[in-house]
Amino acid sequence: MHEYSIVTALLELCENHTKSNKAKKVTKVVVALGERSGVEPQLLESAFEVFKLDSVCAESELVIETKPMKFRCRSCGAEFLPKGIDFGSCEVCKAPNPELVGGKEMHLQSLEMEAEDEG
Repeated sequence: MHEYSIVTALLELCENHTKSNKAKKVTKVVVALGERSGVEPQLLESAFEVFKLDSVCAESELVIETKPMKFRCRSCGAEFLPKGIDFGSCEVCKAPNPELVGGKEMHLQSLEMEAEDEG
């Protein structure tokens, strides 16, 4: 399960952002996850719930924003979201083999953090 290594890297990013922003904890983690990323959202969520306990994210909420597939035609340059399961040709000019340009991503989109107490 590569979701465990993804969560480990995600928590490390959260730790780094917390330190660089002088925050004491993360309250919300928003991740963009493409529907063709190869990452199972449910496994990512369960791994996050387990691994977050010993981190600055211990009390945080994980929000996964699913990003749809997006294609670009190699002939006419049109970009489109597929309709149905047939995405082997451009929806504009019908040229074959459009390029997948969206829906494979997986990245940290945003964090909400609680500031350290001034003292």
